[in-house]
Amino acid sequence: MTVIFSKKCEYGLQAVLYLSAKGIGEIVSADEIAKKLNIPKEFVSKILQSLTESGLVNSKKGKAGGFSLAKEPSKIRLIDIVAAIDGLGMFNTCVLGFPSCSPDHPCPLHEKWGSLRSSTYNMLTEQTLDELKEKTLNKIAHLEA
Repeated sequence: MTVIFSKKCEYGLQAVLYLSAKGIGEIVSADEIAKKLNIPKEFVSKILQSLTESGLVNSKKGKAGGFSLAKEPSKIRLIDIVAAIDGLGMFNTCVLGFPSCSPDHPCPLHEKWGSLRSSTYNMLTEQTLDELKEKTLNKIAHLEA
């Protein structure tokens, strides 16, 4: 469980990282992704279809169908995936849900959350899929063990 992302976004990030480890243009079935990452297949398919609509993933129908990256891994940042699935509202709203939270009227966590939120946003904006390929391959290998 994470504090920041929805489960759908977590799975989306994992699935796209998996696709990036496979290489551009390589078509991977939802079934393979689901099995390798221990994610329900129906969930994988729905998430990747929504990422297809955002232009991050391609889908191919049919017996040899599946999903592939729509862009080079160096052109996809983690923030692109988060924005497509969860949106960027988490970077503009109060972590405690107070509607009038602001620097003038801060919530109890405003200052600490602000710095964490900024650091998280910057990290997601700076990281591209190609920069995470080796770490992704290592993680996948440990999932299979």
